[in-house]
Amino acid sequence: MLRARTVSGIFWTFLEQFSKRGISLLVTLLLARLLLPEDFGLLAMISVFVTIASSLMDSGIKQAVIRKKKVDQKDLDTAFYTNVALGLMAYLILFFFAPLIASFYDEERITLLIRVAGLVVVINSFHIIQSAVLTRNLNFRIQLKASIPASFVSGLAAVFVAYHGGGVWALITQLLLSSLLLATFLWWLQNWRPSLSFDYSVLKELYSFGYKLFLASFLSLVAKNIYVLVIASLFGAAVAGLYYFAHRIKELVIDQLVRAIQKVTYPALSKLQDEDERLKEGYRKVLTVTTFVLFPCITMMAALASPIFEIAFPDRWNPAIPYLQIMCIASLLYPLHAINLNILKVKGRSDLYLGISVFKKVMTFSILFASYRFGVVGILIGQIFLGVLAYLPNSYYSDKLINYSAVEQFKDFFPAFIMSSSVSGVVFLAVQLSYFSSLLEVLIYGALGSVAYLLLCFIFKVPGFSLFCEMVGGRFPIIRKMLPKGKHA
Repeated sequence: MLRARTVSGIFWTFLEQFSKRGISLLVTLLLARLLLPEDFGLLAMISVFVTIASSLMDSGIKQAVIRKKKVDQKDLDTAFYTNVALGLMAYLILFFFAPLIASFYDEERITLLIRVAGLVVVINSFHIIQSAVLTRNLNFRIQLKASIPASFVSGLAAVFVAYHGGGVWALITQLLLSSLLLATFLWWLQNWRPSLSFDYSVLKELYSFGYKLFLASFLSLVAKNIYVLVIASLFGAAVAGLYYFAHRIKELVIDQLVRAIQKVTYPALSKLQDEDERLKEGYRKVLTVTTFVLFPCITMMAALASPIFEIAFPDRWNPAIPYLQIMCIASLLYPLHAINLNILKVKGRSDLYLGISVFKKVMTFSILFASYRFGVVGILIGQIFLGVLAYLPNSYYSDKLINYSAVEQFKDFFPAFIMSSSVSGVVFLAVQLSYFSSLLEVLIYGALGSVAYLLLCFIFKVPGFSLFCEMVGGRFPIIRKMLPKGKHA
């Protein structure tokens, strides 16, 4: 039953992510033609602080609610009112510190931008528990119904504002309207409503687990956004906009897929938190399938980045191409980081989660300090080294908690890594030597690369291929029939 609900959850979550990201990608394509890198740079500057304020609003309470074995109305009421109060407090901090932030960037427009964009923190505080309830119940269909129209309408509004010369306000419009519509639709589609109850003992219980995740998340957000802050302060809004734009493209395709898998597997495998053998087997399958799907997506994006940009964006965005390619390489181990950190949360070891986060952030700042002298490309190459070094403590504790060692993980993900890297390497060389148009390069080499990857995985019996077919075969029986006997349940 749990497996069926998990597979169903993965299906609906992937459908949600593909639909949302498809809409977001289309909107980004249109906005890139209407806006300048400086506009994206201004959004990047304020996003650093708005994102950190959002983390303060949540404070890890959502994750604590999802993990809790049993929740009642009082638990949800307490979490809801706490999030709303923290959201209001976080916004007031943003509001009053906005002039100082503008002074830091030496950009007076930042004051009004951050005061308006910061309202998203308050709006999000009203639907975060609605989302937690749905996630606990592995009900991702309702979240799909809420998020798709919110993404579509907000994207359409952003394009309208940009077309009429709104500049950066088009991006602010998208941010606020998306959050407001998502909150509205979740309250409309979800049955849970808060009552007038609050229990400090419940808050203490939730916060005892959640605050460590919050601190870890806060440090991660600071470390992640410190790149934009440093690049903007050293190289200006236009260069920061190119960096932010490349990161946004990478995030639309890669980061959101990883988060979709985390979103489903965390509540599902939390139910197995006391059964180490089943938990290990579950996470082993998650890692194997995730890397089988994401490795070729990441490497093919890097290989085809140049023709994709030539097709989709004006020439002013071309300097972002090498940024995106290096970001993809740096992101290869991101799925493994996410999966290993999920194990710590499922086992309730938020103390270890926080400790690892502190260790990785020290490495982040150290590598950034050493690399910023070499420009944006130097900073990005530093991220590759950071990704490799940060994997070591993540995998160490997975071995200690559920006996899933780095060596076992390597054996599970290496086949997909070597196949995808080899195929994408050939595709990259073909693009460099090709005389086709950019559109033909993407269509021909993208299709041939995908077929070659799947064929190699089939020939060499890559485990992720069989597991992926099992999952897809659950919804499409014709694929199940194609699997060798004994390879599917």
